[in-house]
This record gives sequence, C-alpha cells and structure tokens, in this order.
Amino acid sequence: MTSNRKQGENAVPHPEVPGRPCSAAAALQLVGERWALLAIREIFYGNQRFDRIIRNTGAPRDRLAARLRALEEAGVVERQAYSERPLRFEYHLTEAGRDFAPVMHALLAWGDRWAVDTPPVAFRHRGGPGSEHDLDLTSTCRTCGEEVESGSLTIDVRAPGWDRAGPIEGP
Repeated sequence: MTSNRKQGENAVPHPEVPGRPCSAAAALQLVGERWALLAIREIFYGNQRFDRIIRNTGAPRDRLAARLRALEEAGVVERQAYSERPLRFEYHLTEAGRDFAPVMHALLAWGDRWAVDTPPVAFRHRGGPGSEHDLDLTSTCRTCGEEVESGSLTIDVRAPGWDRAGPIEGP
C-alpha cells in the first residue's frame, strides 16, 4: 500500500488492487464494503458514537468495529475521546471523509430513483435568503462551468500499458 500526502494533509493509503489501474477500484478497497459505507453515512448524519452507529446501521458489533478501524487506518475517520472515565471515543470525518460527501449524495440519489419506492430521507438546500428546497445535485465541470452529461465525456487512459479494452499486448 502506498500513500498520498499533500501538504498539510494526513496520509491516505493507496491500496494495491489487481487488474486495471483504477481510482474507483482503489477507493472501493478503502470504503466499498456495506458496513463501511453505512458507518460513513451515520457520521455524515451526525451520529458519531459507536452505539448510535450500531443502532442505525444494524451492523454486527465486531464487523462495525473492524470497519471503523479500517476507515481510521485509511484516513477517512478519526477517533476523538469524549469521556475519560470510562474512556470512550466518537468518530469524526477527516478531510478525506468529508470529501466523500458527493459520492454519498450520488449513491443516495441513485437509490432514491432505482432502489426504493419512496425516498426515506430528503436533503434540503438553503440557497439564498428565504430559499430552501430539496437538493437536486448535478455534475458541473469546474473548468467550463457546463453541466456534465455522459454523452459529453471521453476516456483518456493514462495508466502505462493499458487502453480502454484492457492491457496492451506486447509486440
């Protein structure tokens, strides 16, 4: 496992993954397990203590404890003591964890559309003064400011020895 350290940031390990070099595969190695994603969801919702995360995810205690340890090792969450006697901790998102918000919102939006009949949660967005409405996210290109649609994308494979079809055969 390698790590990415930018100035002023904690190191986030980069797992070695089999197959095509891919940021999505590396991310899934860190956060792609069900209980990990649900733990992150709960921390986003403000439920930072282990008992609340257990209650709201339905995860087995041992599995959740293992996932939270892995998320801590991956630099996604950090433990902070909230009680000295007995010593107890709560979980907070790191910068890497907070940067996961658009992924969580996209997963929830996809689930609202394709996995449930009635969305169980709605995010509200406070726009300008007196403006609050259900959040409706889109992807916007930071360079040109236009909304991103799948038909406007091309793939530029930059991993040495790979193209869109897979590994490049030698001569």
